Amino acid sequence: MSERTNVSNIGVGGQYRTYKIDDSTITYSATAAGGSSQVGLAVTFSADDTVALTADGDAVIGKLILVESDDKCNVMTDGTMTLPGGDSATLTLGATIVGALGAASAKGYIRSAASGTAAELVKARGRIENNNTTTAVVVTL
Repeated sequence: MSERTNVSNIGVGGQYRTYKIDDSTITYSATAAGGSSQVGLAVTFSADDTVALTADGDAVIGKLILVESDDKCNVMTDGTMTLPGGDSATLTLGATIVGALGAASAKGYIRSAASGTAAELVKARGRIENNNTTTAVVVTL
């Protein structure tokens, strides 16, 4: 009988979509891994078919995976993934998520949605499944 010492669902149910980048909070860089130093952060819609990094309370569309030189990007919009928790963010297991700010008000982070804030509840989605590492919070969208 084998022993399972680690549990990981990261990547399960993954769905990916192509969007335009806002070219402000997300920029292309030929020298950065994945085409941008913002890869791995949370994104939201800034215009039709266009994504930007999340600000506090924004809807989280998914995780930025890849940015290409034509200002298009690949976003993991559904499935289990890791996203970074915001600076001093509340990250409650099972809670839905919204955007948050990181250190020095950096965009692209997440936190638990505030249950008493109607404006956040209509934008919140997914759930937090593992909050042990705040720089890589496991969520399912």
